[in-house]
Amino acid sequence: MGRRIALYALALLCCSSLAAAVPAAAAPAPDPSAGGVGAAAVTFSDDFNGAAGSAVDGGKWQIETGDNVNNHERQYYTAGNNNAALDGQGNLVITARKDNPGNYQCWYGRCEYTSARLNTSGKFTSTYGRVEARLKVPRGQGMWPAFWMLGNDIGNVGWPNSGEIDIMENVGFEPGTVHGTLHGPGYSGSGGIGAGYTLPNGQAFADAFHTFAIDWSPNAITWSVDGNVYQTRTPADLGGRSWVFNKPFFIILNLAVGGYWPGDPNGSTPFPSQLVVDYVRVSTIDGGSGGTGGTITGLGGKCMDVASASSANGTPVQLYDCNGSAAQKWTVASDGSLRALGKCLDVKDNSTADGAQLQLWDCTGGPNQRWAVPDARDIVNIQANKCVDVAGNSSANGTRLQIWTCTGAANQKWTVNRG
Repeated sequence: MGRRIALYALALLCCSSLAAAVPAAAAPAPDPSAGGVGAAAVTFSDDFNGAAGSAVDGGKWQIETGDNVNNHERQYYTAGNNNAALDGQGNLVITARKDNPGNYQCWYGRCEYTSARLNTSGKFTSTYGRVEARLKVPRGQGMWPAFWMLGNDIGNVGWPNSGEIDIMENVGFEPGTVHGTLHGPGYSGSGGIGAGYTLPNGQAFADAFHTFAIDWSPNAITWSVDGNVYQTRTPADLGGRSWVFNKPFFIILNLAVGGYWPGDPNGSTPFPSQLVVDYVRVSTIDGGSGGTGGTITGLGGKCMDVASASSANGTPVQLYDCNGSAAQKWTVASDGSLRALGKCLDVKDNSTADGAQLQLWDCTGGPNQRWAVPDARDIVNIQANKCVDVAGNSSANGTRLQIWTCTGAANQKWTVNRG
């Protein structure tokens, strides 16, 4: 499947996932305010405040124009505020209409529909962070709203080598399901790597606003809907194919009409149809520390340390003399995780029992990787409601760290230096 990148005047096959929908997951999504982890630094934000009928901020967005033969979409994307305008109530409204006042020509002849597509290329790119939007999608056969990203090097390497991150796609014949997908070399189009998220109890996404987000770090991307994590993808999911997501990407919002995946509209499809966007926001994943990290010191003035400075999954986390190495540099992330060497502090086997050991592991967004860091100097695993604890109250180098019922003792007190 594909979308048209008018900016580069080339047609690209991309941006659809035929992955089967999966039930809504129960894992809580990142919450930047949880447990005193502190606010993340916002690097891009648009709340779409402005007078009704006005165009989007040209300092943040550019409007693409044209049709899309690759997906056999039916719309023509128009310029200005013809199909993308503020509503005066803090929203951007992208409107698909069954009209063609400009006599636009499409791949199939005179265009039957108009809509809008906007992107941040040349205005804003991001490498890593939390990328989110609060949206209300349209309903109806043939509707195809999307919130997604493309690698900023697409003009040089083409698609799919540029990589594509689909944060949210919805097709009208699946009113209760959205899809999140990765596309790259060897895993593009219908071969993209992704999953679906389905609302419970037969709800439809068009009935209300929902928040769609990714939490993106080196070698890991986690998707969530309304605070529910439903998938995490890492290079291990690609079967040896190239991971192309450790570089700058730009953001795209659009509402397509028809195409190979959603199928064409029919007599039941309401027009005009609207994708309503409350906000788009990008924030750092490390609470604004710039990724440098800081030490976490505890019993005997020693440091929380990754054994042998190894980033392998399952590496023990221990107490050790502070030495300034990367194995002792931790960031307090906006998703509630504690990160070192590109991975997360993890409670082994997702256990909530006293004595469950701590280790380094790929960041998954799971509850065994979410921590509160309150002023009382405890570090608390939110799921277990237990404290990071030095086993045996020993300050010897190599003493394993674990979780334990919070006692207020010295072996559970930590000073987090945010770097």
